[in-house]
Amino acid sequence: MVEIGKMNTLRVVKEVDFGVYLDGGELGEILLPKRYVPEGTEPDHFVDVFIYVDSEDRWIATTEEPLAQVGDFAVLKVAAITKVGAFLDWGLMKDLLVPFNEQKEEMHEGMSYLVHVYLDLESERIVASSKINKFLDNVPAEYEEGQEVDLIIGDRTDLGVNVIINGLHSGLIYKNEIFQNIKPGQKTKGYIKKIREDEKLDISLQPQGYEHITGVAGDILRKLQAAGGFIEANDKTSPESIKHMFGVSKKVFKKALGALYKDRLITIEKTGIRLNN
Repeated sequence: MVEIGKMNTLRVVKEVDFGVYLDGGELGEILLPKRYVPEGTEPDHFVDVFIYVDSEDRWIATTEEPLAQVGDFAVLKVAAITKVGAFLDWGLMKDLLVPFNEQKEEMHEGMSYLVHVYLDLESERIVASSKINKFLDNVPAEYEEGQEVDLIIGDRTDLGVNVIINGLHSGLIYKNEIFQNIKPGQKTKGYIKKIREDEKLDISLQPQGYEHITGVAGDILRKLQAAGGFIEANDKTSPESIKHMFGVSKKVFKKALGALYKDRLITIEKTGIRLNN
């Protein structure tokens, strides 16, 4: 079955002067224009293609892979504003439409926005929406506190930063628990910190328990997290470098390092320290 708005592997049915036709199943034969046909392609060969609707409302295939497919959340830049909405550059010749009624806020040319790409079943067109909350929390959330999840960073609020969890649910990271630079659309790992009585989810960027570690040990963990999990500093590093990096003496640093190592939160390597997953 062909999935519209996604990559598919389809069989070549026949060659024509302007390309090849692919077996689109219920959609019929789908044209792959000549400029996209891989060299040496012949009937009965299989090619990986993305299926969408062209400007004349025909099913069309391309070997180009867009920046986002149907079902994805992505940050895309506005290429143009027209009377029907904003058009986003998503890596294909035909830009992606965000109708005015699907814009959370007025979009502007040259600006980038976090959107959800979906198939409008009525028009059978692939469109996008910046009203991402309508696509979340539509299935039961079955998580456990401390569970690792995939996150997409959303917008900032007075409380912190909204996030998308596993592409299905919404969550919140409180602003006083963010110790690294994050931006909308960024993909990262996170952890279920708390499942509230109203079933809303509090999220942490650190494994459960990190946020309760204070003092020098807590500072080391936060710097590790901000640095991507590794810092070129260990018990062999000079006192001057330790003072410059952490603002404490080497003796205090080594004591904190020992405590973190004992709790199996870090690994001490020859060239530095690494945060354990």
